[in-house]
Parts: sequence; structure tokens; C-alpha cells
Amino acid sequence: MLTLGNAPGVRQDVVVTVVDLRSTQGTVLACLTDRSGTFPDCGHDETSQKRVVRANARVTIVFNDVQPGEYAISLLHDENGNGKADKTLFIPKEGFGFSRDAKVRFGPPQFSAAAFTVGADAPVYQTIRMRYLSR
Repeated sequence: MLTLGNAPGVRQDVVVTVVDLRSTQGTVLACLTDRSGTFPDCGHDETSQKRVVRANARVTIVFNDVQPGEYAISLLHDENGNGKADKTLFIPKEGFGFSRDAKVRFGPPQFSAAAFTVGADAPVYQTIRMRYLSR
């Protein structure tokens, strides 16, 4: 008899709802990673899942077929569509957000503050609030 406990490759979807975008301009860049060393900027993490979606009043992002484990998500509201986080004196000009609504204190949160578990039994749902430090 095959059970979930010994079924190879049981994967789940991670569904993210992004709220509080200040505009519908540009895109939302999203990254799901299980590597603390590449969080929150997992651009060079070949094992991460990345998504780019059009900004709307409410955005839904789906990461498909995620293996069980511990993960964190980082988001960027790329309002001008240049594909990067714009800053002024090290302060982000565009919106950002993290899984578990991890707080920002003198820099981005640690992986552990944003980490959540993906199991083998059900999809994972996260709501991430977009934050802005400048107008």
C-alpha cells in the first residue's frame, strides 16, 4: 500500500494573494526559495521559482508543484517595469513584501522570519501585504 508518507515526489501548489498595491502600474516580481543564503534576492538561485505578473488591485500568484520543505517568498512591485528594485540612498522606492508578512527592520528580514512549511497533504495559501517606504 502506498501512503503519502512514502509516496515519492508528492508536491503542492503555493498560492499567494498580494494585497495593498498602491497602483496598477508595472508588474509584481515574485520569488519562492528554500535557500536562506539567496533570500530575499534569489535572482541567482537556479532552484527557486520565479513569477512576473501584471500589477492589479489584487494579485494572485501560483507556484506549482513545490516539494515539501521550508520556503520563503519575496515580492517586488516593479512599478516602472525595469526588472529591478529601485532605491534612493538604500531606501526602496518601490513596494516589497515577504511571506508570513515578515517585518523589515534596518534591512530585509531573515529567511527564518519569512519561512513557512510546505507539506505533502494540502496546498499552502499566503497573503502578502505590499509595503512602501516612499511615495
